[in-house]
Amino acid sequence: MPPKYYSDDTAWADVTPLPQDEGGPHPLAAINYTEEYSEAMSYLRALMAANEFSARALSLTEHIISMNPAHYTVWLYRAKVLEQTGGDLREEIEWLNPTALQHLKNYQIWHHRQTIIDKLGSPEGEADFISTMLEQDTKNYHVWSYRQWLVKRFGIFDEKELKWTEGMIEEDVRNNSAWNHRYYIVVGGRDGEAVSKDIITREIDYAEAAIRKAPQNQSPWNYLRGIVRYAKLPDSTLKDFALEFADLEKPDDVYSSHALDLLADIYAEEDGKKEEAKKALDLLATKYDPIKANYWNYRKGLLDQAEVAA
Repeated sequence: MPPKYYSDDTAWADVTPLPQDEGGPHPLAAINYTEEYSEAMSYLRALMAANEFSARALSLTEHIISMNPAHYTVWLYRAKVLEQTGGDLREEIEWLNPTALQHLKNYQIWHHRQTIIDKLGSPEGEADFISTMLEQDTKNYHVWSYRQWLVKRFGIFDEKELKWTEGMIEEDVRNNSAWNHRYYIVVGGRDGEAVSKDIITREIDYAEAAIRKAPQNQSPWNYLRGIVRYAKLPDSTLKDFALEFADLEKPDDVYSSHALDLLADIYAEEDGKKEEAKKALDLLATKYDPIKANYWNYRKGLLDQAEVAA
């Protein structure tokens, strides 16, 4: 498409553009904007200075966003225009959909969407759109953060949402974003609301089943330990399970470095088991996770300090 210039449009003849002040006639570090973008922004500054909220202001923001979707101020002004003119918010969402698909990692788009959906007061259609977005990138941070906001805003702590996370995890058991979202649904977003022992047991069983499918996958291990910590259960609750993947009596048959990490914590808390904890950390440092050897040796040094203190 050829560049669009507002100085050529009689509909904008009443507007005196406000150029950007770069710091004088010879700025030290002027940004090399395109002529089309610079002119459009000069007209937007004029409208903002006049507090104009109109259809042409909305059109102007759309044009600028097409050239620079990361301009936060333009998004804020667009939201203000919609509010002041009583714009069709569903129509705005329909416009946002392809814009978001073109710019998958753009925070401003998701913040704007959140503002619009909050005003609409309904998450209708959002689950389908999120699924479309995650087909492009299953671990897109902005999409998952937005889904978490939807859950909180509309109280979607239900079985359907839980089943959705199960589907995402079944598709990719290593999708840490899906595990984080499940944790938020189950315990993280409930503002202190008590979670029953039956749910805690269910979640422990669920995480353990996932670990058995892929013992070296860190995501369900983190989830498992998070649930146990939330329930204020001791790490030793998981000792027998960890021993399925890392028996210190058979150091050549370790199936999960994460199990060794857990056993090190468990043995460190048990009376007379500091040597077993050190052995687990030594195996991590020398054989099963040597890239983090400095960290594992640091952990072992803490055990020695505890012995001296005792």
